[in-house]
Amino acid sequence: MHIVAEPGIFYFGTPVVLVSTRNPDGTANIAPFSSAWWLGWSCMLGLNGSSQTMQNIARERQCVINVPSADLVEYVDRLALLTGNREMSTYKKESGYRYEPDKFGVSGLTPASADLVRAPLVRECPIQLECTISRIEPFGEADPHIKSIKAVEALVIRAHVQESLLVPGTTKYIDPHRWKPLIMSFTEFFGLTEAIHPSLLSTIFAPQGGD
Repeated sequence: MHIVAEPGIFYFGTPVVLVSTRNPDGTANIAPFSSAWWLGWSCMLGLNGSSQTMQNIARERQCVINVPSADLVEYVDRLALLTGNREMSTYKKESGYRYEPDKFGVSGLTPASADLVRAPLVRECPIQLECTISRIEPFGEADPHIKSIKAVEALVIRAHVQESLLVPGTTKYIDPHRWKPLIMSFTEFFGLTEAIHPSLLSTIFAPQGGD
């Protein structure tokens, strides 16, 4: 039986990403998000318009979208209530956020130089996507449940993937049986278990010989 419900959020299950950016003084910022999805080599991010990450993205027009595996959950969770912005909203103050200028240090994660953008990679993440920003648009203006959200369209210009995740002999195909992403579902962390059923789509996107 279905009933009318009013969920506070609709995070039915989305991948967690760590978005790294560069602060105005050249230092690194890193923040976890679970509003991310991809089509082709473009990614859409949903970001708080007042966050330090959003300010950095708007100024630099670059970022790195780092995709952590499930075994990095403790590192990711250390970032949950930290902000790189001294000027916190009332909501963040009441929710227990604190200002932290060295979020890499607190998390235990390691910044590494990217090839094409100024923002750092997160060394421990098995997938690191260097991006330029295509568009920034307001989002949810008609929705009374959200405030000051921006939809950010990022174009991946270079992808770094841990070699052990690739189908052997290719650089184009990530093996879904080896890749274990960290998933956020209704504010709880989950990892993937075993595959439950083959998909007909695999007959289209399966590797065909070499690269």
